[in-house]
Amino acid sequence: MSDIIQLLPDAVANQIAAGEVVQRPASAVKELVENAIDAGAGKIQLIIKDAGKSLIQVIDDGSGMSPTDARMCFERHATSKIRKAEDLFAIRTMGFRGEAMASIAAIAQVELKTRRHEDELGTCIFIEGSEVISQEACSANTGTSISIKNLFYNTPARRNFLKSNPVEMRHIIDEFQRVALANPQIFFTLHHDGQEVYHLPGAALKQRIVHLFGNNYNQRLVPVEEDTSIINLRGFVGKPEFARKTRGEQFFFVNYRFIRDAYLNHAVLTAFEELLPDDCFPFYVLFIDIDPSKIDINVHPTKTEIKYQDEKSIYAIIRSAVKRSLGRYNITPSLDFDQENSIEHLITQKPFEDIVAPTISFNPDFNPFASEKKTAREEHPFLRDGGDYKSRAVPDNWDTLYEISKKETNLQQQMHEEKSIAVDEQEVSKPSERQLFQIHNRFILSQIKSGFMLIGQQAAHERVLYERFLQQLQNHSGVSQQSLFPQSVTLNGSDFELLRELLPDIKALGFDIREFGKNTVVVEGVPAELNNVDEHELLEHLLEGFKNNMAILKVDKRDNLARSLARNAAIKTGTKLSLEEMNQLIDQLFACQMPNQALNGKPVISTFTLAELMERFEK
Repeated sequence: MSDIIQLLPDAVANQIAAGEVVQRPASAVKELVENAIDAGAGKIQLIIKDAGKSLIQVIDDGSGMSPTDARMCFERHATSKIRKAEDLFAIRTMGFRGEAMASIAAIAQVELKTRRHEDELGTCIFIEGSEVISQEACSANTGTSISIKNLFYNTPARRNFLKSNPVEMRHIIDEFQRVALANPQIFFTLHHDGQEVYHLPGAALKQRIVHLFGNNYNQRLVPVEEDTSIINLRGFVGKPEFARKTRGEQFFFVNYRFIRDAYLNHAVLTAFEELLPDDCFPFYVLFIDIDPSKIDINVHPTKTEIKYQDEKSIYAIIRSAVKRSLGRYNITPSLDFDQENSIEHLITQKPFEDIVAPTISFNPDFNPFASEKKTAREEHPFLRDGGDYKSRAVPDNWDTLYEISKKETNLQQQMHEEKSIAVDEQEVSKPSERQLFQIHNRFILSQIKSGFMLIGQQAAHERVLYERFLQQLQNHSGVSQQSLFPQSVTLNGSDFELLRELLPDIKALGFDIREFGKNTVVVEGVPAELNNVDEHELLEHLLEGFKNNMAILKVDKRDNLARSLARNAAIKTGTKLSLEEMNQLIDQLFACQMPNQALNGKPVISTFTLAELMERFEK
């Protein structure tokens, strides 16, 4: 029997390695930009077309390469970072394995132009599928320019698994942000399809954070700094009131390399104990400087995991340093009345006989309970359908609003008739016969023939709005309320790309939004159900809820969007409702297709029978 084990060709081995090193366009961006940093670049330009599927180009002003090095860099395990095994425990560079360039050249068409400072001419190499097509001398700027075209062109299965352009671009922006945060002294630019997304001049870390995430972060940051014999820690954490419900703005860097570490992340979260709810995550950018001989970064192909010799001590240092910084932030100034500039000298002493007692006049017929309290409808803009509109000013388009209201009323009546069997099963009385009570501004109690039922008001309103928004998305029937003064909203790069991806569906809900420059949109109208809201806060919460649902639930885009908007628009626990509003909410709830299921899967309604009550009071 002949031998069956054979040595794989280099091209095949490189394609296999590419499956681990280059998973998507963002992986190639990370490898190229890190190579530029290792080359000592002071300015790095990143140019993207078609979310990296057509072109990824990185231009730097680093040291450049000789003709021999330019050709050698595409060989497997060819690197300038290490020479022997012991060098693995003294690594200060981003790359060291020598696999990235060979893997990229195996699955793309690569063009490299490079020139060293001391050379008059540069080198131009064109490689396609690990095969060198040409290598020649050329005129080139100092540094290196590398272009990756048609990524995964010869591995169609991998290319077919790529997501849409907005999704892939978000991943590229995430990688770009991490590298830009780790190297604030370097000038970075990012262009996508001819538009400049980021323009980041070299600056201090705080300025780099503000340039990346927005000017509003300038007032959100608390500095952290701690020097010990084990590690040196520095960076910033966000103030507790600005924490978000989704992860994504947590950055750990070990020796300027971005890492993911659940253990160290837990150290930061425990420092925020009693300052944040369990479902909120703080912002932080923390840098750990540690002796390379005490860590092992050769753990994962992406180099985002690290092993430590003394991770318990590092955990304790991070926790105490963050907690102490938050304590300094929360200290309030105290008054010292012993100082010379106290207020005692402002008080004029008078003789006792000159002091006149104050006189007080009052109205004996005043009744504080005679004034009418505001209802939840006046305090909350979302309970509008079927309400009293006499106190509102009549808009110019009243005839259009009447037609819309008439259609919605007919639709609700039709759905109510289709669900009449379910309503009868719950034995819900007519509105005029109901006896309703609100308990702790959280639950609605309604008497039924066999006992009574409890309805969670927030869960019920979320179900009503969710089905309404879902229907609007399917029919593109959302009604927009135009703003008198359009508001401009600036988002960070990742959220802006997500908004662009969701824009057609967001407009179907009734939003009137248009792009307005870099990472900025103008909101000219919002859904009629969301009147009198802050546009910036609404968009942030909408995108935040969408990302949170995307991480937890496996639902489609429209369902996710309807859930997020419903949870943001629903009346909240603690809102006082009038009798009319409670009746209206019950009618709308039982007109839903699934009235008894909340968006989190829990029941909306709980029924208690007379028999159960009798058992509790019988001897």
